[in-house]
Amino acid sequence: MSSWIERDEAVVWHGFTQMATYADNAPVIVERGAGRELVDVDGRRYLDAISSLWVTTLGHRVPELDRTLTDQAARIAHSTMLGNGNRVTVELAEALAQIVPVDEPHFLFASDGAAAVEQALKISFQYWVNIGEAGRTSYLAFGDAYHGDTVGSLSVGAGGFGTDLFDALRFPVLRAPGFDDPACLTTATKMIFEHAHQLAAVVVEPLVQGAAGMKIAPAQDFGMLADACEETGVLLICDEVATGFGRTGTLFASEQCGISADLMAIGKGLTGGYLPMAATAANRRVYNAFLGEDLGPKTLYHGHSYSGNALASAVALKHIELLSSWNVLDNVNERSAQLGALLDESIAPLDAVVDVRLQGLMCGVELEPGNRIGRRVCAAAVERGVLLRPLGDVVVIMPPLTVTEDEIERIVHTLRAAIDEVAPT
Repeated sequence: MSSWIERDEAVVWHGFTQMATYADNAPVIVERGAGRELVDVDGRRYLDAISSLWVTTLGHRVPELDRTLTDQAARIAHSTMLGNGNRVTVELAEALAQIVPVDEPHFLFASDGAAAVEQALKISFQYWVNIGEAGRTSYLAFGDAYHGDTVGSLSVGAGGFGTDLFDALRFPVLRAPGFDDPACLTTATKMIFEHAHQLAAVVVEPLVQGAAGMKIAPAQDFGMLADACEETGVLLICDEVATGFGRTGTLFASEQCGISADLMAIGKGLTGGYLPMAATAANRRVYNAFLGEDLGPKTLYHGHSYSGNALASAVALKHIELLSSWNVLDNVNERSAQLGALLDESIAPLDAVVDVRLQGLMCGVELEPGNRIGRRVCAAAVERGVLLRPLGDVVVIMPPLTVTEDEIERIVHTLRAAIDEVAPT
């Protein structure tokens, strides 16, 4: 393993990682995957309890997805979507149109969630220009929000993760409280009415703020936010990059909230963790505002080289089929109930634990602050063969949606042992 780590740090720059101490933190160098486990270059196995940063839904090396990828490669790997189409990408968009809670959606494809959010910001800005309404150039977002690392998504995000350095690049937004404030959505609703004349859009993570440490707002409160947007005309952007594709217990978190976005960003689980792909879904109202003369000013002059990649589209299409045919949502809700019960019994009572937050298979265990306890607990878990990763003092549990009863027990047992080692009572 040590030689691979040396080779790695000699040529690779890892995101959200201080490379000067990279080797000191005993990184896992993965060679292959098998089911819900990762296997490193030394043959050691780890239960992937973070779904490889929240993207893997069905596990690794799913035979049906493997075959789909191979079959599509025998046809074509990629062709441009700028002014032309691809059969399998059209089929994917048709399938997505049947499941996303967006009215008569059209899909603009990208490679990652931050780009999908960035697209939504640009679309919502140009929407008001296209319909001839001046002054709608601002955005309302929430405290603790995280929407990605591009300049626009950083701007609507609430900071943290070292983003203060880039404040000079970020545009200002109206900021409602984060989900840890019980009145956050009431306050945001009032802000919409007060500032509607200047707002292009509201940007929100429905139900769960993932990178904030799995902070959850009551599903029923989102209705007032959507109603305020509809009454004032302000566009509603739902960032379902992390919450989409079954992670919260429904296919999309917006379903539990009873809302329909004007623009929705999806990503992460779209291809089941196989290939980088994301999309921005626009409803009919928004899409129609961009229709006009050829090469005219209403055109959205935006696109990516690999937008709508055929390999990713084929895998995403098969993944959507498997989510349904395998009854994956049933397993999510059963395993969520099991996980919640085990956490209440074994983890929540510990002195080192401040809070446990769970929605579907999105879970955050908040530990007492200080002394890098989150990092140390996760390291102790990895030593025991369960891959976890902290968000500051919050240990994230985000297993694949096909996780088994035994694997849930393994995760909780390992987390308990790791906390006992790092913060004994």
